[in-house]
Amino acid sequence: MNYQEAEAYINNLKYHTEIPSTIHARRCLELLGNPDRRIGQVIHIAGTNGKGSTSAFLTSVLREASFKTGTFTSPHLIRMNERIAVDGQAVSDEEFLEAFHPVCEAARFLEKNGGGDTCYFEFFFLLAMVHFAKIGTEAAVIETGLGGLKDTTNTLEKPALTVITSIGFDHMEYLGNTIPEIAAQKAGILKAGVPCVCDASDEEASRVILARANELGSAAFPLYKDDFAIRKAGGGWIDFSTFFRYDRHADFRIRTSAPYQAENAALSVLALKVLHEGNPAFSGVTGGHVKSGLEKMFWPARMEEIRPRVFLDGAHNGAGTVRFVEAARQIAGEKKAALVFGVMGSKDYGEMIRLLLKGMAWNKVYVTKVPDVRGADTGCVAELFRTEGMTEVDELPDFREAFLEALRAQKEEEYVFICGSLYLAGAVEEINKEMEISDDQF
Repeated sequence: MNYQEAEAYINNLKYHTEIPSTIHARRCLELLGNPDRRIGQVIHIAGTNGKGSTSAFLTSVLREASFKTGTFTSPHLIRMNERIAVDGQAVSDEEFLEAFHPVCEAARFLEKNGGGDTCYFEFFFLLAMVHFAKIGTEAAVIETGLGGLKDTTNTLEKPALTVITSIGFDHMEYLGNTIPEIAAQKAGILKAGVPCVCDASDEEASRVILARANELGSAAFPLYKDDFAIRKAGGGWIDFSTFFRYDRHADFRIRTSAPYQAENAALSVLALKVLHEGNPAFSGVTGGHVKSGLEKMFWPARMEEIRPRVFLDGAHNGAGTVRFVEAARQIAGEKKAALVFGVMGSKDYGEMIRLLLKGMAWNKVYVTKVPDVRGADTGCVAELFRTEGMTEVDELPDFREAFLEALRAQKEEEYVFICGSLYLAGAVEEINKEMEISDDQF
């Protein structure tokens, strides 16, 4: 198969299968020679929001410290290759194919012999394990796909550290309807004797995580709200400080306009401190590596300014929407702001819309369709905006048309924000890169 054929093959895989993914994935890994046991020191990350950014911060610092670092994240924004990266760079088409063929062979063998189907996310995880083992990564930052306890990535047997980012409501049909239930699923990645770093901003969630760590005899290091503080924000940068209870304060800088990224960065700092002090493999990671790694990190579609006063964010659930609105309000101030919004049908977009309108006085809303068959109906979404009191609502199902119309209508000193789905964010990223919008188009 060539790359396009491999891409089509993966896109035709089921999203869920009858056999638990951890069981099926282990069978596949055994057929592949257990590559997951040859990928170096593993940092396993779960959480509702912030997994991707935290993974990117950790990867950037480990690169600064000269670790050959593999990173597995999801979903991708534009191309499948983005999910599997080494030293911050997505694998090439050729590298993707080299891993694809043995994984495809193992998957087909199991299917033909009654072992069940390989699901979509699981296939990517297997690809990452094969590639990371082949090139000899020294460290691997692995992000869960859904939950933790039953997630494919939980086949990882002995990580060096587990990290749980902020917990909120998402995927309730799989993870539960309360914060403690969801937190219990995320805490499923904890392993006996393996240290855990977790976001402790939600008391209900942290209580569950810390209790599970105690049951397993795992040292737990929670990050509380008063463990870090933003000192300065502006010009696309945020300066923040950490104040860990057992250490003097330290100052850091990150390239972002989103205040919520300071929390993800602080969680990464704590994780690196725990690794440095408790794992000889990370003894060479210095404060200088941490500072420069955080400062160099870039993660797209997290309140990313893709054009002057045009910000793109991947917020796709209630908790993410709250943080998105806080950041948008801080960035735009008293200036007028328009919103381009597209969302997946499986999300609680009624709650997202209420949060968007409660936290920000939008000048206009452009409702569009996520470029995926699972995208929510634009008519239903637009009607919800109107029901909640938003009068200036345009329904433009074509996401390209919605994006360009918002840009055309943008006046000097006004802002445009785009959010609702990472699939929408990826589509907008691609349009923005492909098109050179000249003045005569406005």
